[in-house]
Amino acid sequence: MSKILVIEDEAAIRRVLKKILTEESKDYIVEEAEDGLEAMEKIKEEDYDLVLCDIKMPKMDGVEVLQATKKIKPEIPIVMISGHGDLETAVDTMKMGAFDYISKPPDLNRLLNTVRIALDRKELVTENKRLKKKVVKNYQMIGESKEINHIKEMIEKVAPTEARVLITGENGTGKELVAHWLHQKSERSKGPMIEVNCAAIPSELIESELFGHVKGAFTSANKDRAGKFEAANGGTIFLDEVGDMSLPAQAKVLRALQENKIQRVGSDKDIKVNVRVIAATNKDLKNEIEEKNFREDLYHRLAVILIQVPKLNDRRDDIPLLVEYFTKKVAEEQGTQEKEFSKDALKLLKEYDWTGNIRELRNVIERLIILGGSKIEQKDVELFASK
Repeated sequence: MSKILVIEDEAAIRRVLKKILTEESKDYIVEEAEDGLEAMEKIKEEDYDLVLCDIKMPKMDGVEVLQATKKIKPEIPIVMISGHGDLETAVDTMKMGAFDYISKPPDLNRLLNTVRIALDRKELVTENKRLKKKVVKNYQMIGESKEINHIKEMIEKVAPTEARVLITGENGTGKELVAHWLHQKSERSKGPMIEVNCAAIPSELIESELFGHVKGAFTSANKDRAGKFEAANGGTIFLDEVGDMSLPAQAKVLRALQENKIQRVGSDKDIKVNVRVIAATNKDLKNEIEEKNFREDLYHRLAVILIQVPKLNDRRDDIPLLVEYFTKKVAEEQGTQEKEFSKDALKLLKEYDWTGNIRELRNVIERLIILGGSKIEQKDVELFASK
């Protein structure tokens, strides 16, 4: 449901706007305010997804409402409603942060189109904020070892640039985490980060997934569909397990990187895209090139910067910090109390052969929190961390 506030001093216009919006969609909840002062009280108390605001009103005009709202709830899109004599002011309000303006009497199609676009933008802004909070919470780089500090230094240097990055390392080492840090610390952080697991998508569907398709391109293509490259426009696309991508898809990715253009499957129309590509793989791509499974020219396009993520066995000094982090995280997720690890338990965890890397450590900690005693001892680790 989308909550819309209509601010208009003329009751007849308020009623018309409310009628148009509620008839357009049952998902629109429309509230009214007859002047700016009443509107500001509502805006302070309620969370609106969109505000339609007249410019000329008694007590507090639309420009003042716009300025006041931007100070307390800047995320709300505000569409100004202008009379013929207010057009210049309406244009000025765009510079102040208004989403758009509509002239009186409102053109029905323009009104509804503007409302839809504004609500979509609000939803995107809200989703981006939610995802960023999730990223900050779930993608923390834990550790102070020489190996992990080197990764952090690389990220600080590389993230602000437009350089493509190839992240390599075993499964479970944290390649996805590095990719998220690169995006969040980049100039593109306000744009989307679109992830594609190349290993999880069947080879016959990977091109459609990456580049989209047009209606009729294949049997199940019953409508046009944008691909991941279009979705990532203005942001970052993360090609995880890029070594598993089919050769035909590799050729199209190479073209996208060379020309900043893509073509949807079944179309010969070029679509411009502006994306930063970060790729990751657990494979030895140079060996894959020799085996004719990976294009050498694509490798050199992707591997402008190489970041090798170390195995957990190569950064054992970070294990106590990781144990502390996962203990808090698992306890929070499970709704249980945190548990203390004895020195002997931590010593044993540091000596363990972590073939599954950080992902395996996380699973072991969760197992210990759920099945271990009130304090995790060496015997618990011996029992529940065994392969």
